[in-house]
Amino acid sequence: MKVINTLEEVIKKSGLKDGMTISFHHHLRNGDFVLNSVLNKVAEMGIKDLTIAPSSVFPVHIDIIDHIKNGVVKKIECNYMSGKVGEVISEGIMDQPVVFRSHGGRARAIASGELKIDVAFLAAPAADSEGNINGINGKAACGSLGYAFSDARYADKVIAITDNIEEYPLTPVSIDQTYVDYVLEVEEIGDPEGIVSGTTQITQDPVGLKIAEYTAEVIEESGLLKDGLNFQTGAGGTSLAVADKLKDKMIEKNITGNFAMGGITSYLVNMMEEGLFKSILDVQCFDLDAVRSIRENIEHQEISSSWYANTESKSCAVDMLDVVILGATEIDTDFNVNVLTNSNGVIMGGSGGHNDTAAGANLTIVVAPLFRTRLPIVVDKVLAKTTPGEHIDVLVTERGIAVNPANQELYKKLKKTNLPITTIEKLKEEAEKVAGKPQKVEFSDNIIALVEARDGEIIDKVRQPLLK
Repeated sequence: MKVINTLEEVIKKSGLKDGMTISFHHHLRNGDFVLNSVLNKVAEMGIKDLTIAPSSVFPVHIDIIDHIKNGVVKKIECNYMSGKVGEVISEGIMDQPVVFRSHGGRARAIASGELKIDVAFLAAPAADSEGNINGINGKAACGSLGYAFSDARYADKVIAITDNIEEYPLTPVSIDQTYVDYVLEVEEIGDPEGIVSGTTQITQDPVGLKIAEYTAEVIEESGLLKDGLNFQTGAGGTSLAVADKLKDKMIEKNITGNFAMGGITSYLVNMMEEGLFKSILDVQCFDLDAVRSIRENIEHQEISSSWYANTESKSCAVDMLDVVILGATEIDTDFNVNVLTNSNGVIMGGSGGHNDTAAGANLTIVVAPLFRTRLPIVVDKVLAKTTPGEHIDVLVTERGIAVNPANQELYKKLKKTNLPITTIEKLKEEAEKVAGKPQKVEFSDNIIALVEARDGEIIDKVRQPLLK
């Protein structure tokens, strides 16, 4: 048996020492209890100067701030960061910049040894005594464990932390016992209600609905709305509204798609169950109905982040996408997109699958209102480049649609329609006429974050904003 009785004991057995790298997955999202509990225990044990490599950081992980200050955490490498941790890091609290990768970029970095993990602490909603684990059983079921696969495969030591030990052998198995060194049983690994990500309902806002209507028409006019469609959208209200409009067109034209992908919600689950898509490829569940579906439906397939988007794997799913719907905090006149910082330059997000899917899909559509909190969405230059403009085909707003000049084929198709086709420069001008030109954000020379493209190239260095 691999079961260890206490967190301190399992940390000792792992051989964790000063200066090492530890990792966590984020499938419990803002309901995760594991990261904080491990860091708090590590601090008690006097271990310092760690690099932490959580796939993402959420508001619940506020304890990280104390451990930066007390020297336990020296460096952070992740895909996404929201909440107070991002705000404090934006104030310059860390000596080393945070490294932000995409979901596929993280899998690539781990597999290549660029991100070397000494100990992986994996929250396991279900486990048996030998370390077979899954995410679909237990009181903290979160569905797919796709981001944990790379950690389990490549970390020197792997610890499964669970609040639900089942009889051996556990079935089904997501990560098997050959990768797991120790099993720790705790009272709670997290709150499953916390996996829900922001808005998972279709927007009722007229602006969002207009954007969704335009976007569905763009997809139809592109020629990609046909049998075998491979489609990804996010969990935001406008993105789900796009899926709803697309659903109507698929029913009307009797179209059956091949697979849907992305942060999986009840809406995509319902589309599959109604026969509009043959299958779902799932690296991350965004609500509890998606968890139910992946437990019950064999066509709802759990996939790893490497399968999802690793450029150095033998193939990846994002490169098979026909259409992806993405958001933006801001987009510049070269179509570069920022989803890392807010309009003041404060960290509040990250690429996630943004630059993975943008590069892989045949048609990449950014949907965004022309104004957000009275600020224009289109700017001269984004504050942080998370997705290069060369991978964006079209921006859809409620006041017009701008096609990247690099995609002349799409531009010619859309110009023949009644859609409000314009240029991104004109959208910027229109926004500034209404809201004025945004005040320029000032930055220090201190670099707080490095942004990587999916292949590991540094595409931006984010500097500390001088907040007033």
